[in-house]
Amino acid sequence: MAMNPSVNKRQKEKARQDKREEKIRKRQQQRDNAPTRPDVPPGVDPDIAHIISGPQEPADPYDQ
Repeated sequence: MAMNPSVNKRQKEKARQDKREEKIRKRQQQRDNAPTRPDVPPGVDPDIAHIISGPQEPADPYDQ
């Protein structure tokens, strides 16, 4: 017994919409649970604030 094509189409569209809504909920939950970045003074890029220019100490090969 075959189903009506319009019924199939509505079921597919409902499944797509549910999946889309679930993705939105997951993204929002990840944003809510994400660690907060510490406040930095204006004009300072927090991604490179800790980097020191110049020669660096060599890595110890036995520290692994």
